[in-house]
Amino acid sequence: MKSMISLMAAAAISVASFAMPAFAQDKGTVGIAMPTKSSARWIDDGNNIVKQLEDAGYGTDLQYADDDIPNQLSQIENMVTKGVKVLVVASIDGTTLSDVLQQAHDAGVKVIAYDRLIRDSANVDYYATFDNFQVGVLQATSLVDALGLKDGKGPFNIELFGGSPDDNNAFFFYDGAMSVLQPYIDSGKLVVKSGQTGMDKVGTLRWDGAVAQARMDNLLSAYYTDARVDAVLSPYDGLSIGILSSLKGVGYGTPEQPMPFVSGQDAEVPSVKSILAGEQYSTIFKDTRELAKVTVGMVNAVLEGKEPEINDTKTYDNGVKVVPSYLLKPVAVDKSNWKQVLVDSGYYTEDQVAN
Repeated sequence: MKSMISLMAAAAISVASFAMPAFAQDKGTVGIAMPTKSSARWIDDGNNIVKQLEDAGYGTDLQYADDDIPNQLSQIENMVTKGVKVLVVASIDGTTLSDVLQQAHDAGVKVIAYDRLIRDSANVDYYATFDNFQVGVLQATSLVDALGLKDGKGPFNIELFGGSPDDNNAFFFYDGAMSVLQPYIDSGKLVVKSGQTGMDKVGTLRWDGAVAQARMDNLLSAYYTDARVDAVLSPYDGLSIGILSSLKGVGYGTPEQPMPFVSGQDAEVPSVKSILAGEQYSTIFKDTRELAKVTVGMVNAVLEGKEPEINDTKTYDNGVKVVPSYLLKPVAVDKSNWKQVLVDSGYYTEDQVAN
């Protein structure tokens, strides 16, 4: 009888061991709402989060909303209805989600704002992002260094571009950049010939490169027919590509008329190639693998009834509450360090960006 019990116990252990992966997958489903597939960056984000969540034993429901606000609201509502345990939301417009997040809260669903702060809602539990003010500081510092402003050179002409006014991050990027640039503007070492400053004038709705290109066209024809643009603050690679296209259209990018120094963000492959070709000057790398890791850590913690690791409890007031946040460090990338930062880290292969 004892040997029979032992055999049955061994069989039970064996079955339990064999069944563990299936059991792990039974930890529940996490809903992931992403804004758009039009930026390679968001595709990478979605893939990284799904991989790491599934490796941790969760089911995933990943949805892209094509930058359509009603579409994203509907996707999130459906995720709540289907019983997801946690929502990870990179919002299109961070001011439009209050009602659907109330539904999530009422259903007991925890909400993690991913990279973009969700505003005007008490039902945002945590925020995983990069130090967005520092992103702007790094963008502006790259331009200051390229122009030699710290060595007393100048004056130089600069034009300013901001991100989408419905994205809370855009204001942090702009404010960070202006914390560096404003003293040089005040001293006359930097001149904004158009006079266009402030997010109400320089914002670019939906981060649309075509909108940035059209605005750059207008700036060049109105203010630079007999003057040179020396630098352009661009907060995102997709805008930088449009800005550079506009500049090329009026003759920049030749030995006689070199490109202005143009910043960027996200280290997207076309922009890294542009940097290597001597067109775009710099970009900001935000390792989405690390952001996914932080997000998955938050998911694990909230579902285990623990407090997630956070490192900022002051910065991100969404209008209703200060959202506990974890901020990752961005890294400036240019011709001098692209290989070390992007290739040696395994984020890209050299073939992806150098060919």
